[in-house]
Amino acid sequence: MSGRVLVVDDNKVIRQLIRVNLELEGFEVVTAADGAECLEIVHQVRPDVITLDVVMPRLDGLHTASRLRADARTCHVPVAIISACTQYEMDSGKALGVDAFLAKPFEPVDLVELVRRLMRQGAAGAAAPGDAEPVVGPTG
Repeated sequence: MSGRVLVVDDNKVIRQLIRVNLELEGFEVVTAADGAECLEIVHQVRPDVITLDVVMPRLDGLHTASRLRADARTCHVPVAIISACTQYEMDSGKALGVDAFLAKPFEPVDLVELVRRLMRQGAAGAAAPGDAEPVVGPTG
């Protein structure tokens, strides 16, 4: 399965880690350093899935998710929060229409499976925004 993923995280190392793991599985990856940059490029990139960190400068992940859901051009794109979230942030994300959560630190196999599932969901229109899947936590 292939598709385009927009990875949004202010940490360059995390962006590269996510990019490499997804590219090894055949995904095309575009990155942004924060939510404001995401919103600047999302319409040109036209991603199949968007991953967001929560804590970022200029525009955080929750506000970015809210703006993506409010835009008719991006409201259908599956969104995953990849972050060390508090329960409040998870609840807020679900209310905003976030589709899935992955806790940092994460296993690369969990990341890839999450993106694959969201790609299938986006292609099939399987779930309504806000039907968020549970957090996948670190193993160990």
